[in-house]
Amino acid sequence: MILEVTGLKKYFDTPAGIVHSVDGVSFKLAKGETLGLVGESGCGKTTTGRTIIRLYEPDGGRIIFDGQDITRKSSRDMLPFRKRMQMIFQDPYASLNPRMTAGDIIREPMIIHGLPKDEHTDRVSHLLRLVGLNSEQAGRYPHEFSGGQRQRIGIARALAVEPEMIVCDEPVSALDVSIQAQIVNMLEDLQKSLGLSYLFIAHDLSMIRHISTRVAVMYLGRIVELSGSDELYSRPMHPYTVSLLSAVPIPDPDKSDMRKLVALKGEVPSALNPPSGCNFRTRCPEAKPECSHLTPELEDKGNGHYCACPFV
Repeated sequence: MILEVTGLKKYFDTPAGIVHSVDGVSFKLAKGETLGLVGESGCGKTTTGRTIIRLYEPDGGRIIFDGQDITRKSSRDMLPFRKRMQMIFQDPYASLNPRMTAGDIIREPMIIHGLPKDEHTDRVSHLLRLVGLNSEQAGRYPHEFSGGQRQRIGIARALAVEPEMIVCDEPVSALDVSIQAQIVNMLEDLQKSLGLSYLFIAHDLSMIRHISTRVAVMYLGRIVELSGSDELYSRPMHPYTVSLLSAVPIPDPDKSDMRKLVALKGEVPSALNPPSGCNFRTRCPEAKPECSHLTPELEDKGNGHYCACPFV
């Protein structure tokens, strides 16, 4: 395993109270695997990714990277690990320094991690070509690129120090649909050629099915279901997953008309004051009185299919 996360917690103290952004998340990521992390906006997906690579300090749980506990390591001790675990950010417009050229943006991680200076120029050119850009574009500034090209620069920056694992934080959600497929296909090709492991965060369930080996479904700071991609989409167990998948568009009108939409009642509760027991019980069509005091943990239902509901 390249990554093992156990009971990860991240809370934010705000004037209104404590936000339970990540509340006991556990999963494993194998080398060369893509784990998709899906859920509604605000469920804690991005916070989970940022906490794993220690952009946020965890408030509980453990993060094991390649057999070593990095949960409490200092910034100085984290430097060798940051070389091995990188992140592709969601917004290619905000994640690139507008005062730096594309070449300088890609070169910066090499400087921080002490790669030989005489290799920088050749490596920048190689990385630009690797992500589908021309080496001659190294001297241009971010505003001279399209959104898709900017994200390619962000990907090249993440690859600059030859990482083993990349957290992909909704890397295509800010792009046009026609560009999204190109970026996803490129990420798959890079994974095969470089042996990368991905934690792929997204809310597009069709895309997650295409790129992921396994899928984890997150709701209000917790993972409610975790399974192999094909298994999850063909046999969802948790009521929340069933509802999510029932809303995925189907291009065949006949099949779409035959499908039953599972609508959820109410609104997503506030992470400032999550419900007691199962945090999904206030919207669950299958909720029982016991759900108000039972906090369900992920249980293996067979075939590597985990579900946090004792009643499925």
